[in-house]
Amino acid sequence: MTDTDELNADVVVIGGGPVGENVAQYAVEGGLSAALVEGELLGGECSYYACMPSKALLRPIDVAHTTAHLPGVEDAAVQPKELLARRDTWVSHYDDSGQVEWADGADITLVRGHGRIVGERRVEVSGPDGTRTVTADRTVVLATGSVPVVPPVFDGVSPWGSRDATGVVEVPERLLVVGGGVIAVEAATWMAALGSQVRVLVRGPALLEKNEPFAGDIVRSALEKAGIAVVLGADVTSAVRKHADDTGLGRIHGGEVTVTTSASGTFTADEVLVATGRRPNLADVGLDALGLSAGDVRSGTLPEWLHAVGDAGPGAPLTHMGKYEARVLGSKLAGADEAPAPANVPVPQVVFTDPQVASVGQTEAEARSALGDDAVVTSEVGFGTAAGTSLLRDDADGRAKIVVDRRRGVVMGATFVGPDAAELLHAATIAIVGEVPVSVLRHAVPSYPTASELWLRMLEQLPRDLR
Repeated sequence: MTDTDELNADVVVIGGGPVGENVAQYAVEGGLSAALVEGELLGGECSYYACMPSKALLRPIDVAHTTAHLPGVEDAAVQPKELLARRDTWVSHYDDSGQVEWADGADITLVRGHGRIVGERRVEVSGPDGTRTVTADRTVVLATGSVPVVPPVFDGVSPWGSRDATGVVEVPERLLVVGGGVIAVEAATWMAALGSQVRVLVRGPALLEKNEPFAGDIVRSALEKAGIAVVLGADVTSAVRKHADDTGLGRIHGGEVTVTTSASGTFTADEVLVATGRRPNLADVGLDALGLSAGDVRSGTLPEWLHAVGDAGPGAPLTHMGKYEARVLGSKLAGADEAPAPANVPVPQVVFTDPQVASVGQTEAEARSALGDDAVVTSEVGFGTAAGTSLLRDDADGRAKIVVDRRRGVVMGATFVGPDAAELLHAATIAIVGEVPVSVLRHAVPSYPTASELWLRMLEQLPRDLR
């Protein structure tokens, strides 16, 4: 391949993760041609380093914990070697040939290499065999995902990122996890199950601060019961490693790490996982060639031929939301005649800790801020108050809550914390998207005995004028 090699397609997508794949697929199904540019494994972060490996690790742990709460069942124990082997199977041993076969079958042209916009509708791809230009006859789509945010205090420490945690090979005896969000609590869960002595350092006053307050409290209690120490108010002021020798993904990088915090003392471990957030991966995609910035992407101030979706765009940085955006965009580019999307599509999310945290839409605090205190009513029950949820585990811990717009009588948000709470979430999402009045939801009869009876318990507690 030389710099004179050129390729044309109606749609050129930079980034071959699930979001980019969906844009290309829906465009092709609508009659357009599509080229997919990817410099790493086709399938992206979610397939190999995030969603799939983390859930492959967490599900057996959840099953093992369930057996400990069901009399008459002998406790199952996590087998670290087999658990990591299951992870390797789910990430296809970091081989994307299956994804490549799918792309070929879908008539999507795969272009290997790093893509960078060099002009209007023109993308330069630097790959293992040289450089070529790919020109979009209609549209260029940025689906480049996100990258970890690592505070400067960890410079020179060679900390773990989320890829190291999901791809762990040598399990450290002691692990510090810095952060209080989804990646932090999920990684703490599987690393402890693999045998690490885990301590979570949280800068803020609670875990999972974007959720209803009870969610973080319940997860913290569960982590501590599992032997994981959680330290709140632990703002890291310095981090030092005795020596660093980066030996690759998932392998121990060097000597022990000492982390000092502003108010909670000093902690030492063999590894430190920094899970302090992610940002759109836009540093080297060619925005400068167009006189644009990452801020323009966040605000949606882009030329009509350029779009950004998924973690790279202004929406919620979650794979399923990115795929939704991609499906909508791909269909639109192909001229599909579809029903208009709701003005505010609610964002569902599941934290796969034990217990799980499943939430969608607005929290009570968010709803009251938007509508005022008098316009919001809530209903909250214990997770084990329904026969179906009590049967999941004899001591099913957790809570369930809905947030209702009193004026319109519709659900604005819902949170479920408990065993298998994720499976309750889609009903809440449908209720919010469909703006189904709670007076009508009362006539959606839950099967007995199932976890869905929690809906009945919450609806029964709403004021009579709403039901």
